[in-house]
Amino acid sequence: MAAKPASAVIVAPSAAPVDLVADVRALVGAAAPVDEELIAAAVRGWSHNTRRAFRSDLTIWGEWCRRQRINPASAEASDVARWVRALAGVDPSEETIRAMATIERYIVNVGWAYRMAGFPDPTAAPLVKLDMKAARKTLGVQQSQARALRFKGDIADLDSPPSGVCLAHLLKACRRDELGLRDGALLRVAYDAGARRSELVAIDVKHIEGPDSDGAGTLFIPTSKTDREGEGAYAYLSPATMDAIAKWREKAGIRKGPLFRRVETHFDGSIAAIGTEKLHPNSITLIYRRAVRAAWAKKLLGAMSEAELERWVAAVSSHSIRVGVAQDSFAAAESLPAIMQAYRWRDPKTVLRYGAKLVTKSGASARLAKRFADT
Repeated sequence: MAAKPASAVIVAPSAAPVDLVADVRALVGAAAPVDEELIAAAVRGWSHNTRRAFRSDLTIWGEWCRRQRINPASAEASDVARWVRALAGVDPSEETIRAMATIERYIVNVGWAYRMAGFPDPTAAPLVKLDMKAARKTLGVQQSQARALRFKGDIADLDSPPSGVCLAHLLKACRRDELGLRDGALLRVAYDAGARRSELVAIDVKHIEGPDSDGAGTLFIPTSKTDREGEGAYAYLSPATMDAIAKWREKAGIRKGPLFRRVETHFDGSIAAIGTEKLHPNSITLIYRRAVRAAWAKKLLGAMSEAELERWVAAVSSHSIRVGVAQDSFAAAESLPAIMQAYRWRDPKTVLRYGAKLVTKSGASARLAKRFADT
């Protein structure tokens, strides 16, 4: 196929929904008619994260087209298929190989852009579908999973003492100043509510009710990844968590507004100031990882080498406590519907995937093996 003239690169992603029109126009050209009603419907129906991913994915497609000297407005199915093969590592390429779930998202969003512009959708062609099938065979469809942060670690009996990298040790390693009080409260809320990072940073003081006569409280979660309609949900907060929240608020002087805020420190580590704005979602992973390092430095993690620590830290993400909650719930013999309801999951396959490793130790094969262990 002859090389096609390069087109303008898709503009960089931002959070403004109105810019979706500009993004689609950048893809197909300023003079092309665009279905602004369809785009407006997408703005209303998509979450902030979905809109952000849409814009980011158009940027990636636009940059690839520029490097290949392809005009995105006239891209053909063969161009999309070649992009898929490059992303999956099927064809030799300088492209960074992506996970299959990421490639699937790219194709969905790029296809949406062409349909919004009223153009033929090159991503819907049989050639692309077949190359996507080949990519799945090459990459597999198993998604990488964040390393679980369970409350007491990888233990079979919930009454056993904490072991290794676990929430109990991370809490013990927290500092006693404002930074430590914030981190301790955040870790406890994340565990009690099984909170995603977007839910954690969105917590406002007014969202917390209690404590009741037993010292427990309730967290109102206005919206979440699985609550596109904004119906809201409630989560339980233990007495220990409510106490941690109270100590953080008192020390930081927080009466209203965002609960979890930035704590600024001097070069020597002493506290400089407490911010007024909510934390950025990306900071949650950093807080978890810093807590793991602090627990290791205080020798709370047992015989762990520095190399093993770095592997652990690299595997921890903002989703680690949520995965740990799922595993602890399975270990406590909670039912799947109860777990899904308490922690706002809609897809049972996700929950089962989180508990798959744990289930192997308590499933039918494990029970049968134990019966014949002494024979």
